[in-house]
Amino acid sequence: MSRIERRFAQLKEEGRAGLVVYLVAGDPDPDTSRALFEGVAEAGADLIEIGMPFSDPMADGPSIQAAGQRALKAGTTLRSTLAMVRQLRARDPDTPFVLMGYYNPIYRYGAEAFARDAVAAGVDGAIIVDLPPEEDAELASPARAAGLDIVRLATPTSDEVRLPAVVGHASGFIYYVAIAGITGTRSADAASVHAAVARLRRFTELPVAVGFGIKTPAQAAEVAKAADFQPRSRRQGKARPRRCGPRRHPCPRGGCPRRPPNLTGAPGSLFLDSHLFFT
Repeated sequence: MSRIERRFAQLKEEGRAGLVVYLVAGDPDPDTSRALFEGVAEAGADLIEIGMPFSDPMADGPSIQAAGQRALKAGTTLRSTLAMVRQLRARDPDTPFVLMGYYNPIYRYGAEAFARDAVAAGVDGAIIVDLPPEEDAELASPARAAGLDIVRLATPTSDEVRLPAVVGHASGFIYYVAIAGITGTRSADAASVHAAVARLRRFTELPVAVGFGIKTPAQAAEVAKAADFQPRSRRQGKARPRRCGPRRHPCPRGGCPRRPPNLTGAPGSLFLDSHLFFT
């Protein structure tokens, strides 16, 4: 069982939605970036998306664009990103790490070499935003051989004709893009997310992550209600303790006593995005 599968099984057992945290690798500099990734894992992220900086991020708004530019100016490359993942994995054997970005850096690196080196570094999956199912065999085939999950994206315009192609040969989970637009612009509508996740369920048994347009804690809670389909804790009327960090220690609702203090003092220019995912 992979780390992603184990984490989703744990969420199902705990009867709750999970939290995915996204940061751009190398932003604002390599040392700070690594410390932040270590911090969000300790603070309780259930899965971490590691953004691969790219000069032309077509699906991203100004915040992630700026984060990517800072990382590139600091010298971040795909090779250095994998080196950072190797360091993170040495500290944290449990949290799933998923690389997210665009295909050009992988194409230059070499798809087969990328899949091999990513798995060796401790990466569990990849989300390639600009690589549609019809064009992803060049990466998907060596990824499957290496044990790297390829996470496919569904959108509000993915209808019942399109969805079989989207979910076919996907692994890890399905990423549902909750808005028709770039990151950091519109907000997702909980009712629309509910309908979209229900539609996806008819085509796949994979877990579903919801991203893009989740901006506030209150909105995240509403989206979780829409897509959780009566988790066990809610049916039983009991709140389950949130589990934080790589060892998933119980965390009180008022705040985690082990939350790294350096997160609250992170540079204001840093970009952090978060998503929800559901079992």
